[in-house]
Amino acid sequence: MTAEHIVLFDGVCNLCNRSVNFIIRHDKKDLFRFVSLQSESASRLLGDKYPRSGKFETLFYWQEGKIHEQSGAVLLIMKKLGFPFSLLYVLIVIPPFIRNYFYALISRNRYNWFGRKDECMVPAPEVKEKFL
Repeated sequence: MTAEHIVLFDGVCNLCNRSVNFIIRHDKKDLFRFVSLQSESASRLLGDKYPRSGKFETLFYWQEGKIHEQSGAVLLIMKKLGFPFSLLYVLIVIPPFIRNYFYALISRNRYNWFGRKDECMVPAPEVKEKFL
């Protein structure tokens, strides 16, 4: 895989799928590529960080060889999307334990609040090349 900006997401989570679609819509520089956490590609990319339990509680952002997760990953993605989304990056000054508390709260409840699919999302033909 030669992509430098890869978002690894829970492929059955409706919130995660909506987030991927949001990133695709606003990725004017065509930076991001996507991998479902349920895939072998995710396992290879994440190595020791890969959730062996199959319980996916965070989005990962693989940026030029570095792995970011939770709220830090989200804020870095927003920064890369450019204005106006990059303005959210100011939230990085909030200590990670506070940011990640709220991230974990949403993550724990995302299936109840947003639902889930029985199988991973199949990308539309016009964006299929963005998925690894």
